[in-house]
Amino acid sequence: MFSSGFIPVIGRSNVGKSTLINSFLGKKVLIVSPKPQTTRDRIQAILTTENSQLIFLDTPGMHKARNKLGDYMVSSARSSLQDADLILFVVEATAPPGPGDTFIATFLREIKTPVFLVVNKMDQSPQDFDEKLFPLYRELGNFKGIFTVSALMGEKIDQLLEAITEQMPPGPSYFPPEMITDRPEQFLAGEIIREKIMLCTREEIPHSVAVIINRMEPRDDGLLIVEAVVYVEKKSQKQIVIGKEGSMLKKIGTMARAELEKFLGNHLFLDIWVKVKKDWRQKESVLRQLGYHN
Repeated sequence: MFSSGFIPVIGRSNVGKSTLINSFLGKKVLIVSPKPQTTRDRIQAILTTENSQLIFLDTPGMHKARNKLGDYMVSSARSSLQDADLILFVVEATAPPGPGDTFIATFLREIKTPVFLVVNKMDQSPQDFDEKLFPLYRELGNFKGIFTVSALMGEKIDQLLEAITEQMPPGPSYFPPEMITDRPEQFLAGEIIREKIMLCTREEIPHSVAVIINRMEPRDDGLLIVEAVVYVEKKSQKQIVIGKEGSMLKKIGTMARAELEKFLGNHLFLDIWVKVKKDWRQKESVLRQLGYHN
């Protein structure tokens, strides 16, 4: 019998939710970075096997919102729990539960959907984890199952996937078997460029950046033309993203083009422009223009 279901993956920022989903799918579909709040949108990643289809919902990290973009991100994370068949609550094995973990655990107690607690980053856990930290995480709630994994190293991912599949109800295949995400290529291309900006720039810049793909089409000779606009909030941020004599933007473009060619399976010409939209994270009309709306 074929089974299927929707599995939101929630947790604090930077606990490895996107890395975990990439590990499930066996390929990189979602961007990752060491900076918190990398994921801004609810993105569906789809794993189809002979007997099941698992639709994972990557969500923004639950955090205290400080602007309208933050409000959107938290609202997106919460709304992902509606009509879920199973919730994965991801924490990290490197430290005891913090206020953010406790907040999410308290919120989950009011939800009837079964919850798996996934303790990630076991490859970085202290030697006394089983004795001191594991009991603290176990006490966060009444979980349907508790799993310790390393998404980065792929440790115990197969066991977790098997347990997830067992929890899925009989259901249809919601997406074609070759489909791995519900987002179009333009969105994913913009995310890849934003990831490279996050990896290359200082802490102030990543949260102030939005990327829009204005054009993605092949030339007559088969070369794919990709035109992207990077929006920042201040002129000083624009100067940082561009760099001295364009050096930073060239580095970002080189890294992004290499991954885009691998992802799209096509040689491409990447043109990136940087523009200022003052305080865009605080303006609902601009957020809608940039695609951030529920």
